[in-house]
Amino acid sequence: QVQLVESGGGLVQPGGSLRLSCTASGSIFSINAMGWYRQAPGNQRELVATITSGGSTNYAESVKGRFTISRDNTRNMVYLQMNSLKPEDTAVYYCNSNIRSSSTFRTRDYWGQGTQVTVSS
Repeated sequence: QVQLVESGGGLVQPGGSLRLSCTASGSIFSINAMGWYRQAPGNQRELVATITSGGSTNYAESVKGRFTISRDNTRNMVYLQMNSLKPEDTAVYYCNSNIRSSSTFRTRDYWGQGTQVTVSS
């Protein structure tokens, strides 16, 4: 079984910063792309940022220049550094990872349980 666990969410004032972390654990053979998505109340889940196993990154236009995604392949972790936060960044943030299982050797996407980020004064 594969699990993704996020941490680092919370309440922050506009202009502030937060760093989200996500750890993948369990029956992992290999990890391909990792990423962060978010979902605000009443909205669909949307892509925030992704990073390939080789380190190539992709960002939503709304977060470019403010958010930075990175990963530690030795620890099966992905991070999201969020700076200059705005109220419209308020959402539940989900970690996503495309993983090949070491028990089934099948590859599929896995999701974390989500962590709440609230930007408010």
